[in-house]
Amino acid sequence: MYLTKTPWWLRALYPTLVWRMPAQGKKIYLSFDDGPHPVATPFVLDTLAAYNAKASFFCIGKNVAAEPAIYQRILAEGHAVGNHTHQHLNGWKTPDEDYLADTMKAAGYIQTDLFRPPYGRIKRSQVKQLQEKGMKIIMWDVLSADFDMNLTPQASLSYVLYHSGPGSIVLFHDSEKAWDRMSVALPAVLKHFTSEGYVFDRL
Repeated sequence: MYLTKTPWWLRALYPTLVWRMPAQGKKIYLSFDDGPHPVATPFVLDTLAAYNAKASFFCIGKNVAAEPAIYQRILAEGHAVGNHTHQHLNGWKTPDEDYLADTMKAAGYIQTDLFRPPYGRIKRSQVKQLQEKGMKIIMWDVLSADFDMNLTPQASLSYVLYHSGPGSIVLFHDSEKAWDRMSVALPAVLKHFTSEGYVFDRL
């Protein structure tokens, strides 16, 4: 079960988290979770470059350790990076001490004050501890659902086209699991919104 558009009541439950950006002009904020990946991430970077688009990459620490050159390319091309824990932990199922330690381990590879919880699952106590360490917790308001292997690429694309607008934070994944949907939807999203006069910026 997942929501392709984050409802107002969920944003209200966690008001200190960033769900979307101010709707100032035609600007959309693409974000990518779970990389760097040796195939998906270079594809994303090439596609973004073709549209002069910037984005934000919420990286898993162990994947940065495995793919340091790709991580450096993300930075070199002017994109933002965020911490997505070291082992892709589910905050609801992880003791706070272990969750914080894993996040800090990832911080050794990913220099940023941006954080996104894997699966969007995080306890209030974990939010408090991370914010006390100066982390800005970034969620999203539009979910591409590209991780859903039962979903067609066209359905993933339609979710993003239908729900996105000025200030939207859109979530894709630069991962093997998402590849079949993301690799079709991302170029189409960039083409559509660019033609509508939008720009794509980093968080």
